[in-house]
Amino acid sequence: MSKPPGAFSAFQVVGLLSILLSVQSASVTESSSLFTFQNDLLSFNVVKKNGYIQNLTYDGVSLLGSVSGNAGQLYTDFPSKAFALTGNTAHEVVSGEDWVGIILTDNDTAGSLVQRSWFLRDREVGIHSFVRLAYYNSNDPVGKGELGEVRTMFRPNNGPWTILVANEEQWAPIPSADAIANQIEVQGATWYLGNTPSDGYVQQESDYWTKYTFADNQTNKAHGLYGAKPDGTPLAVWWVINQNDAYFGGPTHVDLTVDGIIYNKYSTNHGGATSPNITDGFDRTFGPQFLYFNQGKKASHLELLKDAQALADPAWNAEFYDTIAPHVPGYVVSAKRGQFVAKVTLPEGASKPVAVLSANGVHFQDSAVVPGAYQYWTDIKEGEISLNRVKEGTYRLTVYASGVFGDYTQDNIVVKADCATTLNNVLWDAESAGTELWRIGTPDKTAGEFRNGFERDLTHPNQPAKYRIYWGAWDFPSQFPGGVNFTIGKSKEAIDWNYVHWSQYGPTYIRNNTVTDINRWQINFDLTNAPAGNSIATFTIQLAAAKTTAGNTDNPQGSNPNFNISTFVNDQTTSLDWEIQWFESSSCGERSAISCHLLSRKVEFPGTWLKRGYNKFVLALPHAAPVYVQYDALRLELR
Repeated sequence: MSKPPGAFSAFQVVGLLSILLSVQSASVTESSSLFTFQNDLLSFNVVKKNGYIQNLTYDGVSLLGSVSGNAGQLYTDFPSKAFALTGNTAHEVVSGEDWVGIILTDNDTAGSLVQRSWFLRDREVGIHSFVRLAYYNSNDPVGKGELGEVRTMFRPNNGPWTILVANEEQWAPIPSADAIANQIEVQGATWYLGNTPSDGYVQQESDYWTKYTFADNQTNKAHGLYGAKPDGTPLAVWWVINQNDAYFGGPTHVDLTVDGIIYNKYSTNHGGATSPNITDGFDRTFGPQFLYFNQGKKASHLELLKDAQALADPAWNAEFYDTIAPHVPGYVVSAKRGQFVAKVTLPEGASKPVAVLSANGVHFQDSAVVPGAYQYWTDIKEGEISLNRVKEGTYRLTVYASGVFGDYTQDNIVVKADCATTLNNVLWDAESAGTELWRIGTPDKTAGEFRNGFERDLTHPNQPAKYRIYWGAWDFPSQFPGGVNFTIGKSKEAIDWNYVHWSQYGPTYIRNNTVTDINRWQINFDLTNAPAGNSIATFTIQLAAAKTTAGNTDNPQGSNPNFNISTFVNDQTTSLDWEIQWFESSSCGERSAISCHLLSRKVEFPGTWLKRGYNKFVLALPHAAPVYVQYDALRLELR
C-alpha cells in the first residue's frame, strides 16, 4: 500500500496532512443515469451515457460548478476527429481492497476503440486517469489519418478559481468577467484587455490575454488553478504529470496547460508536433496522470504547486498501478521495466545537459512516427545519466546541452526489464567544421536570448517573459526599421537581434498596416586575413521554429507551404538556399512560444567568397510572405 501523496512542508501539516489522514474508504453507488464515487473528502458523478464527470466536490466545495454545454465537466475530447465517443458508452465498475474505479468503453463499427479509466483510492485526495485509443481494421489499408489532438480537460463553469498556474514562473490572475466583456480580439484566442485597466490580470500580467501565454513544454510536472474556499482557505486543483512516457515529442514539445480550463494533452499538432498515423493495429494507453486537490491555511499558489509537483514521479504509486493493470490494457507494469544508466563526457562549454531516450533511429521530437515508441529524459548531473522505470525495448539516446551546436546520438540501445542497462565512457565530441569565426546566439533549442524572447516585461509586476505575450505588443518595425543589421563584436543579441525573423509584419492592434521591407537581415563582420584558396567555409543555422503557410496543419496549403531561407555572402549573386518544408512548419511566434519544431542545416561554400576586412551575410526570407523563422543559433566556420 503506497503512502499518502505529497511531501508536505510545515505550513501544510495542519492544512493538508491531517485532512489526508482522515480520509477513509472509497466507494461507488449507481443510479439510473449516474455513478457516484466518493471518499471522505471527494465526491463526483460519472454520467453513464458519455462518461463525463460532473458535480465534483472537494471538502464540500464545488470545483466544476454547474453544467452549461461542455463547461462544468471533466472529460476527454478529440478535436482532430480521428477518434470520437459513440454516445452509447459501456461501463465497468471495478474495485479492490482500498480503491474503486470505472472503465468506460466506446467501440464503433469501423474498428475504433476509446477507453477512459478513472480510479479513486482511500486516503488520497485525487483521481487517477488513463486514456486508451486503439484501431483494429485490417480492411482499411489507409487508416484514419493522423491522431492529431487528444486531451482531457478539467473545465469549470465559474467555481472558486482566481489564479492560473502553468509553472513556478508563469502564473496570473484570471481575467474578470468585466475584462472579458470589454475585450477586443486581436487574433484567434487573443484579446486586448486594456479597456479595463483596473482588472487584476491587466495590472499584474499584461494588457493582452492569450491562452498561449500559459503553454509549457513537457518537463512540466504540474499545472492548475488556485482559489479559495468560502472560509478563505486557499485550495487548488492540479494535473500532475506523474508519467508521460507514452506521450510524443520529448522534453522540448510545447502545448497548452491552463487558461481557465486545465489541459492534459496526450497528442497534438501544436508547435509543429509530429502526430502518429492511425492504421490497423494502433493501440496506445496514455497515463497514469493524477488530478490532485490540495489546500492549506495561508498557502500561496506556489506552495500548493510545490506540493503537487512532489507527486510527479513515475515511481509514485507504482505498486497501485501494477494492482489495477489488469483493468487498464496497455499499461506497462513494473515487471516490464528496467533502468538505464550511463556516464557521459560532455564537450567544453556545455551547460544544462539533458539525456533523452526515445524512438530508435529518429529525432526525439518525431518519435510518434515509430509505432509503440516511448520516451524518457533527465538532467545530466556530473556526467551521470540515470533513468528508472524504462519500458523494455530499443531506443535512441540523445544528449544535448546549452552552448553546444548539434546533439550526441546513439541508436540501438536495448533496455531490458528488471535489470540495469549500463553505458560507460560515452564521449560526446562537439561537431566542428574548422575554426569558428563567429556565432550569434546560444545553441539551446530556443530563441530566448534574443530581443523580446526571455527578456522581461518590466512594465507589469509579474514581469512575464516577453515571448509569452501577444507578439504584436512588441512592434518590430519600430524596434528594427528595415530589419536587423547586426555587427559581430559590436551588436548584442539581447538588443540587436529579434526573437522572430518576420518576412512581413502586421497588422496588429497597435499597427494598421503591413510592413514588408523587413525580410532581409544583415550580418556584418571583419576578417583579419583572406581565406586560403582551397579553404571551405561552413555556415550553420539552427532554428527553434519556422512557420510556413501550412501553419500547424501538416497540410501543404497557402501561398508559401514551402519557402527558402536564402543566405547571400558578400556580393555573390548565387544564394545558399535552405528550403523549409510544409511538414516542418509551426505557428510558434504567433502562439507565444520560443521553441517548437527544431530544425538545423549546414551549408558549405568556397572560403574565397570571404575576404580580408569587411564582409557581410544577408539572410533573406521571401518578400511580403506570411512566413517567419525563429533562430536558435548561427555559426560560421572555416577550414
